[in-house]
Amino acid sequence: MIEILPLLECFAPVLRATTYQQMSRIALAMMGMSGRVTMLGMSRWTGAGGSYRTVQRFFATVIPWASLFWLFFRTHLYRQEEVYLLAGDEVVVTKAGKATHGLDRFFASLYGKPVPGLAFFALALVSVQTRHAFPIAIEQIRRSEAEKAASKAKAAAKQAKPAGAKCAQRAGAGRPKGSKNQSKGEVQLTPELGRIQALVGALLQRIAGFLPLTYLLLDGHFGNHNALQMARQCHLHLISKLRADAALFFAYAGPYCGRGPRRKYGERVNYRYLPDQYLKETRLDGRIQTCFYQATLLHKEFSQPLNVVIIVKTNLDTQATAHVVLFSSDLDLAYAQLVTYYSLRFQIEFNFRDAKQFWGLEDFMNISPIAVTNAANLALFMVNLSYRLLLDFRRSHLDFSLLDLKALARGYRYMEETIQLLPQKPEPFLLTQIFNRVTALGQIHAPYPVLVPP
Repeated sequence: MIEILPLLECFAPVLRATTYQQMSRIALAMMGMSGRVTMLGMSRWTGAGGSYRTVQRFFATVIPWASLFWLFFRTHLYRQEEVYLLAGDEVVVTKAGKATHGLDRFFASLYGKPVPGLAFFALALVSVQTRHAFPIAIEQIRRSEAEKAASKAKAAAKQAKPAGAKCAQRAGAGRPKGSKNQSKGEVQLTPELGRIQALVGALLQRIAGFLPLTYLLLDGHFGNHNALQMARQCHLHLISKLRADAALFFAYAGPYCGRGPRRKYGERVNYRYLPDQYLKETRLDGRIQTCFYQATLLHKEFSQPLNVVIIVKTNLDTQATAHVVLFSSDLDLAYAQLVTYYSLRFQIEFNFRDAKQFWGLEDFMNISPIAVTNAANLALFMVNLSYRLLLDFRRSHLDFSLLDLKALARGYRYMEETIQLLPQKPEPFLLTQIFNRVTALGQIHAPYPVLVPP
């Protein structure tokens, strides 16, 4: 049997006993249920003590999910010997209708266009050793009317601008009269970055030094100066990706001309002809050659030098090349670590995949603010809970998977209902045989020996 209630006892300081008992029943039902993960579906699989009204009460309860995520991670998932990184990303959930709280149009990379739905920004702690991400905080994205208006105006201006047209030059030469120097370090954060900064700040305050965090991993959407300053204001180093055509410059190392300000920017980086002195490693995989370059470079939109790693792939047969530009605000970070850390950012995408495929992130039909928050947080919390349960089974069977766990829970539910219909409870040995046979029906890697009668 899968024991969930003992794992949730760590919630006792912040959660009522009734609520975490309801959560235990709902989580066990989600483990075994098939079909769409909705409140009605949960009520059909919870059994005694889990009516539809009980499920409704649970989703209408204000739950401190941020504290629950941290308590569960600290109690059951944290390993002192492991190094953790903080990763963040946005997930879009498609929704129809007009009544769902926070419904708007958001860009979904799977569709390649804005779609109607909900958007959530999630933070996850990524273990460098196990290469697994643990969701630790999630917040729904709700754009203000000012943001929507600015976005529409920007899109309209972009559409009205003819292809190939250049910006109109300002009349008159030189600097505008009355303009003053502005520090690049003082930036006005966008509403999007403000929300992320508040979420990261709340997490760091919750951790309160228990877990040392140094790096914040974000995708290429945040490869800009404002995002870097946001991370530095949170006392974290940003690791992200720049555009492939980013205008990077070497620092000027020539002589001083003797008058005027000292020259700062040297030669611009040519991605097709990178100096060999910055080459760190070359790998050959078949006829694909991968070269890693690292240098401290300058960008005119950034107020500080960047630790840049350029990965160049070359097809030795066709000589076709492609490159990726990664960067970090930590100038002392080695190239191999920078590449490894950025690749670990993708682990949060697997969290989103599991939450949508198994735990109802794409299925829930709640529309009220509290219910929507509970549904999204519960889906990502189940990612952590299922991982913790898998650790127990993988001690004896390394290949035990999430599908096996769901098949085990579903088989146990079927067996439980069947046994209740029998006039007399079977003997323990026969009960064990029934359990082994029924729970192994849908499993790929069964952890228990399946006893087959002759």
